Amino acid sequence: IDFCAGGRRRQDSVFAGLSQLSNCDWVVIHDGARPLVTVDLINRGLEAARETGAAVAAIPVTDTIKLAGDDRIVHQTPPRQNLWAVQTPQVFGIKIITEAYSRANGDVTDDASLVEQLGYRVKIYMGSYDNIKITTPDDLALAEVLWRKYEQ
Repeated sequence: IDFCAGGRRRQDSVFAGLSQLSNCDWVVIHDGARPLVTVDLINRGLEAARETGAAVAAIPVTDTIKLAGDDRIVHQTPPRQNLWAVQTPQVFGIKIITEAYSRANGDVTDDASLVEQLGYRVKIYMGSYDNIKITTPDDLALAEVLWRKYEQ
C-alpha cells in the first residue's frame, strides 16, 4: 500500500492517487465515507467496466425528485424510472480515468462526471441500498444497524 497526500477537493485527492499508480489496467475509486462496500460490489463493478471502460454503482431512486431554482419553485419533475442515485465504487480503465483527470475542467461531485465530459460511455451497475454514505449522525446510526446485520 502506498499513501499520498490528499488535496483541497475530492478530485484533487483522486488525481494525487492516480499519479501514484503504475502497471495497472483498472482503477477502482471508492469513498471512505461508504464503509459497507462488499467484495461482490467491487467485482461487479470490474465486470461492468469491461463493457465500456467505465462503470458506476448506483441504485434506482425511490423518491420523487423535483428540480427547483434558487427560489425553491419547482421547474420539473423528472421521470423516476430514469433516475439513479450514484454511489462508489466507480471503476475505470486506467487510460480513461487518467485522461479525464488530466483534462478536468471545473468541480465535479464524482469521477464519472469527468469521464462523461470527454464523451465516454459510463455503465451503471446495480449498487446496494446498504452501501450508504455516512455524512450525518443519522447516517452513522443507520450504518451501525447495517453493520450488525453483516456481522451475523
